Amino acid sequence: MADESIEKAGLLIVDKDAGITSHDVVSRCRKIFNTRRVGHAGTLDPMATGVLVIGIERATKLLGLLSLTTKSYTATIRLGASTTTDDREGETLTTADASGVTDEQIADGVAALTGDIEQVPAKVSAIKVDGRRAHALARTGAEFDLKPRPVTVSRFDVLDTRREGEFVDLDVAVDCSSGTYIRSLARDLGAALGVGGHLNALRRTAVGPFTLEHARTLDEVREDGELSLGIDEAAKISFPRRDISDDEAESISQGRWLTPIGMKGIYVVVDPHERAIALVQEKGKRASSVMVVRPATLR
Repeated sequence: MADESIEKAGLLIVDKDAGITSHDVVSRCRKIFNTRRVGHAGTLDPMATGVLVIGIERATKLLGLLSLTTKSYTATIRLGASTTTDDREGETLTTADASGVTDEQIADGVAALTGDIEQVPAKVSAIKVDGRRAHALARTGAEFDLKPRPVTVSRFDVLDTRREGEFVDLDVAVDCSSGTYIRSLARDLGAALGVGGHLNALRRTAVGPFTLEHARTLDEVREDGELSLGIDEAAKISFPRRDISDDEAESISQGRWLTPIGMKGIYVVVDPHERAIALVQEKGKRASSVMVVRPATLR
């Protein structure tokens, strides 16, 4: 008989509300599902809304292995003011009349921030500086600099331009690599145009294979108490697949290894009953598990 924690294990794709932290979402999910074993992948700022991936029970072990390397956002960038946090929640640092900035100049600025770029993270990010989070240091008033990091912005499209007095508001869509800060794109676009810029709104529309179509609000989750994806579906959606026999499933679930077949990276092995047995990686003459989804003791 399947262990109860396997039956209750899986992923929850939450459509996070504005005004709450990612940790708040985890805390509320612990109460809803009555378990301490809850974690999240890919933090969202309190101001931001949209896709947040939550792991429940044994699926928390999946979170660190998920290939959530691509993320998609819609956002509103305000040109004409820079802030201490690079978003609307910070204090205003500079203001300038942005009404004279042309659509062509905006397009050129956006193009320069598209592709493989070097980006300085926001000072209110979670990056560590000498063992402390940058956002914690920033709150103390400490002076520090963050080093530029390589990121990839594969899409940066202006969907709408609204000119309101001295401000220009840009609705944009961004597809990017993990570790890209949209608020830094807003800051850098404004700086390049000489008028300053900050993020006015942010909504994450996708993380890896998980989109808003999978997502539910916390109120909806509280109402039905259902997972978005059981652990089997979560593993099959998130990783390349290899089908194995019952005997092979028994073997890998007991900590032994399989014969490699030439698949690259981490993949999921699935038994004839459509159950995800383990996440596996090939090295030399062994295909060994990096996470056993269903150990023999739980099957």
